[in-house]
Amino acid sequence: MYQILFRTIVQGATSETLVPELQLHPSVKSKFKRCLDIVGSLVGLIILAIVFIPIAVAIKIDSPGPIFFIQERYGLHGKTFKIRKFRSMVMKAEELKNLVENEASGLFFKNKNDFRVTKVGRFLRSSSLDELPQFWNVLVGEMSLVGTRPPTADEVVNYNQRHWQRLNVKPGLTGEWQVSGRSQVKDFEAVVDLDLQYQKKWYPMYDILIIMRTIYVILTRVGAC
Repeated sequence: MYQILFRTIVQGATSETLVPELQLHPSVKSKFKRCLDIVGSLVGLIILAIVFIPIAVAIKIDSPGPIFFIQERYGLHGKTFKIRKFRSMVMKAEELKNLVENEASGLFFKNKNDFRVTKVGRFLRSSSLDELPQFWNVLVGEMSLVGTRPPTADEVVNYNQRHWQRLNVKPGLTGEWQVSGRSQVKDFEAVVDLDLQYQKKWYPMYDILIIMRTIYVILTRVGAC
């Protein structure tokens, strides 16, 4: 069974992308996981409120432009939503993307020394502070504390049936990829393996283990950009 996820327009012609009908993972129905998400997101939003002003000022001083970077991502079963991060790149960074070498293989983009990243942005990324605004996505149910990395449109348009299985769970602020090397994992297929591994291993308390490992990774900056 297949379903239409989204339509793309190429040279004036409309094309439709068909994807496998995705299954509902047990984690999506878990009340424990949802309660954990609500509590964790509220804590995260309190932290955001405390550090918002100094981060906003630092971003403005370092680079002209907005405080937030806003982008459409694909979540559970291909449903789109908007994420907000503290801006860590220069303005019009997407227009400069073709000037940066992709050091990753597969359907995602990575470059350790991306010249588009600002000085403040590099610190925000290495400390994961740029992710704080996404706690709002967790609170409203678009994301979870733990899940898979939410892909962009230019990624999902090239997905095969195996890749679509990543979206059987809600996208997460953290997950197996983040605690298993983070930016050091540059093979997209390896990231997919980790996401599917999470789905196989998942049980309610497993999310707490991932969160604890994430805190350790952030504090020690293991695999940070």
